[in-house]
Amino acid sequence: MRSLLLFGDSNTHGTMPMPDLDFEGRFGREERWAGRLARLLPDWEVIAEGHPGRTTVHDDPVEGAHRNGLTVLPALLESHRPLDLVVIMLGTNDLKERFSVNACDIALSLERLVRLIRASEAGPEGGAPGVLLVAPPPIVETGCLAGMFAGGAAKSRGLAAEIRASAARLDVPFLDAGEVVAVSPVDGIHYGPEANPALAEAFAAAIRAHFPD
Repeated sequence: MRSLLLFGDSNTHGTMPMPDLDFEGRFGREERWAGRLARLLPDWEVIAEGHPGRTTVHDDPVEGAHRNGLTVLPALLESHRPLDLVVIMLGTNDLKERFSVNACDIALSLERLVRLIRASEAGPEGGAPGVLLVAPPPIVETGCLAGMFAGGAAKSRGLAAEIRASAARLDVPFLDAGEVVAVSPVDGIHYGPEANPALAEAFAAAIRAHFPD
């Protein structure tokens, strides 16, 4: 059985749209798109590693340095190896105003993660895992998270094109999740329940197409 690591943030974790900042709702294990993906890919071990607030390469001065994806990724690659595939869907939290980065910077940060994976020897027989690079859908500045992501909506609308260009430079497959789902109008960041089956189907199709038996 092949194995894949879903490396993401709260939208891989299954966080529900937040009506307020104290809300901690999470979709049930069977309802989350990651759980649905596992059922669609019975020949794969699907490992969901979604951490709310995770960034690509930034220590978060407000929510904690442990949310830095670049810092934690080497340990995850080692603990789950051998991995045949790493699916990266990050970049949304980099849009927070506190990080002051643009869409190009976010895509370049994702490239750094891909290079780390390729150098990790975490694949079968000490090789490199494959990578699927995913652009998250554009955000909307609304609800309780609007202030935190001030200015992020405009940046997010250019993110898919930048990540697509990064994937082409790296010669890795690309999926634009914004062509599949949209963020919830409740908080403009997380996905509603209708997104779970749609994302699972899209990821399954991309994995079958780019990483066949």
